[in-house]
Amino acid sequence: MATPRVSVVVPAFNAEVFLEECLDSLAGQTLTDIEVICVDDGSTDRTPAIFERYAEADPRFRIISKPNSGYGDSLNIGISEARGEWVTILESDDFIEPDAYEVMVAAGEAHGVDLVKADFFLAWTLGSYHRRFRWTDASLSGLVWPECDREVFFRKPSIWSALYRRSFLSHGDIACLPTPGASYQDAGFSFRAFAKAERVFCVNRAFVHYRQDNEASSVNSPAKALCVCDEYAGMLSWLDEHPELGEWLRRTTSRMRYDTYLWNYERLAPELRHAFLERMVADFKAEDEAGISDPVLFASGAWRYRTFIEEEPELFEIMHERATSGDPGKMKTFRAYYERGGVPYVTRALARSVTDRITR
Repeated sequence: MATPRVSVVVPAFNAEVFLEECLDSLAGQTLTDIEVICVDDGSTDRTPAIFERYAEADPRFRIISKPNSGYGDSLNIGISEARGEWVTILESDDFIEPDAYEVMVAAGEAHGVDLVKADFFLAWTLGSYHRRFRWTDASLSGLVWPECDREVFFRKPSIWSALYRRSFLSHGDIACLPTPGASYQDAGFSFRAFAKAERVFCVNRAFVHYRQDNEASSVNSPAKALCVCDEYAGMLSWLDEHPELGEWLRRTTSRMRYDTYLWNYERLAPELRHAFLERMVADFKAEDEAGISDPVLFASGAWRYRTFIEEEPELFEIMHERATSGDPGKMKTFRAYYERGGVPYVTRALARSVTDRITR
């Protein structure tokens, strides 16, 4: 059986609304030597029928049907069935520019790398609005060495805007945690890939249109509130299994965890934040005790802010609630106040805000 240049894994669960746009963008790729592995994760809508229609019309499309077991398991199964020299992922509600795989394969082969990363667009269906994310930019493009430029670990995982050499994934033990129903499984996959890649080529173009108004949100689910914590525990366990990798990677996870936990805390439903904060503090302390938290990797003021959360979680919770009341987007402002002048600075800023509202 011929080996295609690229295998594209499309995991899907009840994805009928945007699936055709996704598959059309793959059928129209200028690099025609591809296979599309459609992984139906136990869908109960028209997803299986749509997959069947494309597979009947185009032999490059093939279908794997299985009981519902979650995103991570779907990706792992799809990648294990891939035959291509390169493997990539396209989520079922997204679509991609026509020359994406032609450009990325050419870059990967020209520079002899195992991982090619590109930028993407944030896309909103309402109003057909698309905005470039700027994952790659003037400061992060061309050849990158992850151990030297750890910024690749600190940007959004976005594993579907990358191309991976298939042998690299299999020999590197790079996969998702297959936890049923879990979220954030792209974080662990991205970490493993960059940890194993000696060099990465970053293409300073955006290809994937990543849909923002169709995300299955986990912000209101108590069962998913701590899934992100499981991902970081999985990263450290994976490092235990790969002692050949440097200790610098453990320290890198401390900065990654800080960024991700704060992002997750902010987006959680208010009633779920207290329990998550308790876990956040416990994990920060565990990092300190293990000697892997590294203040050198933190941006200006961020280490002090992490210390504040760890030592004064009750005060952090109260001040955060007051600072962001009615406007979740004010978290960045709250953090900026603290990083500049600590608790007194935030207290004065809150007092001014209250006075302004009273006298307005």
